[in-house]
Amino acid sequence: MASVTSLSDNVQQHLASALTATLPEAAGADPLLRRSDRADFQANGILALAKKAKANPRELAAQVVGRVVTGDVIQDVEVSGPGFLNITVSDKAITENLAARYADDTGRLGVPTAAHPGTTVIDYAQPNVAKEMHVGHLRSAVIGDSVVQLLEFTGENVVRRHHIGDWGTQFGMLIQYLDEHPHELDHKAGEVTGEEAMSNLDRLYKAARKLFDSDEEFKTRARRRVVDLQAGDPHTLAMWQKFVDESKIYFFSVFEKLDMEIRDADIVGESGYNDMLAETCRLLEESGVAVRSEGALCVFFDDIKGPDGNPVPLIVQKSDGGYGYAATDLSAIRDRVFNLKANTLLYVVDARQALHFRMVFETARRAGWLGDDVTAVQLAFGTVLGKDGKPFKTRAGETIRLVDLLDEAIERASAVVREKAQDLSEEEIAERGTQVGIGAVKYADLSTSANRDYKFDLDQMVSLNGDTSVYLQYAYARIQSILRKAGEVRPAAHPELSLADAERALGLHLDSFAETVREAAAEYAPHKLAAYLYQLASLFTTFYDKCPVIKPAPPKDIAENRLFLSDLTARTLHQGMTLLGIRTPEKL
Repeated sequence: MASVTSLSDNVQQHLASALTATLPEAAGADPLLRRSDRADFQANGILALAKKAKANPRELAAQVVGRVVTGDVIQDVEVSGPGFLNITVSDKAITENLAARYADDTGRLGVPTAAHPGTTVIDYAQPNVAKEMHVGHLRSAVIGDSVVQLLEFTGENVVRRHHIGDWGTQFGMLIQYLDEHPHELDHKAGEVTGEEAMSNLDRLYKAARKLFDSDEEFKTRARRRVVDLQAGDPHTLAMWQKFVDESKIYFFSVFEKLDMEIRDADIVGESGYNDMLAETCRLLEESGVAVRSEGALCVFFDDIKGPDGNPVPLIVQKSDGGYGYAATDLSAIRDRVFNLKANTLLYVVDARQALHFRMVFETARRAGWLGDDVTAVQLAFGTVLGKDGKPFKTRAGETIRLVDLLDEAIERASAVVREKAQDLSEEEIAERGTQVGIGAVKYADLSTSANRDYKFDLDQMVSLNGDTSVYLQYAYARIQSILRKAGEVRPAAHPELSLADAERALGLHLDSFAETVREAAAEYAPHKLAAYLYQLASLFTTFYDKCPVIKPAPPKDIAENRLFLSDLTARTLHQGMTLLGIRTPEKL
């Protein structure tokens, strides 16, 4: 099925042709078309063109109107204000366009894929080995997963990377402890759960830490163990691998609860770049990009200074020969550009890392690893706050475990589903409660612009009123119920019918789904898609209130057309929510 040209693109082409015919030097100029509350669309581009051509904008606008081809698509166009064009499209064009989207048997609703897709490596969902995932890990995972869905849907080649914290000095302490207490990570018979794996790791971590802080001889042995790990000693590596494997059992259980696909092959942690670190440093030093300063290998920047006015360098290698995060991140860039052939590197990382990434990207540019044909972007996200507007912590001031948060969301959502459920079994209530609860957490995150902080308020998240995923899920389930109750009447498009205002408003919004997806993918902005879907559900509610679909029964052709609009709304909600990583249950 070919993609469907949206009405706004179609109108844009008509206007561009009329502009060029009126003012040949304006060929290729943007008519600046947008949705308007005065007409279906408004074009503002003539003002700038008139200024350039030293013409009267209203007169130029009138000449353009005279050249616009009206009929099938554009019903009416008129000059307004200082030289705006107000454009109304025909009801027939709206219905025909929607019918073409509805007929797309690929399920893509006529959304085109990119003509020249590139390769994007996206680095997201980066938990730490042997450590509990907390609320701070939520945003990277949820935002990253949605951006992956959006990019893949638009045709981009996406390589996922989970840069887990699986290396460093803290492992010396853990490995040494496990060596001296070899059965601490043994499993009882049967399959180990994520929760069990985490409690094993947590218990071992606390015991090792206590010993490390109280026993100087153990501390010395642990530090020696770090040297063995970095030297690649086989026994030490085997012990380290036990921690990685145990942690993965836990990670996968959390990501499964988040209803997210994380594949083992995509997990390439800090350790994955060990073999490249020495060469990365050598290349930087030989090219003069990095210099030795007090024994450490550093990169300096004119515009980055500390509070004392002294330059703050990026330290690639410490004076004791150890490697910092910068060496790993720069090696990862080399791998992603030269081996994975990325055109775009995307990092979904906390905004507090902004300076680090700015320095890393600039260093990679100077070294020639990030050429003009590669874009590197940090998709920086804000902090999760509690209801009080402060960083989200427990009453005791501890960081909140991610699993506890998700369980509570599921519990709250299940209560809402149970209250509303009419003919659902206990098993169905549990399943829907999980889909609604996890959806609520994801949507609250994704409906906020990533770089802003947001308040984690479960009462608000599972509310049926307002901009929540539950509101959208209910809109979808309601349409499924309407379709089931329609009996003999089946959805069918009738382009010959004139449309009521609420039908037009819903139809024009449905037609702009493809543009919204394109924009959200290009800007890595899932919140734009979330806003579109909320508006879609709101427009559907208005349409359903004002335009009877089943009762009182309208004439058959009108009923079929309204069912068609309802079904296309449901399909659009389903596809849009899928791109946000949220389920749409058929019944709620």
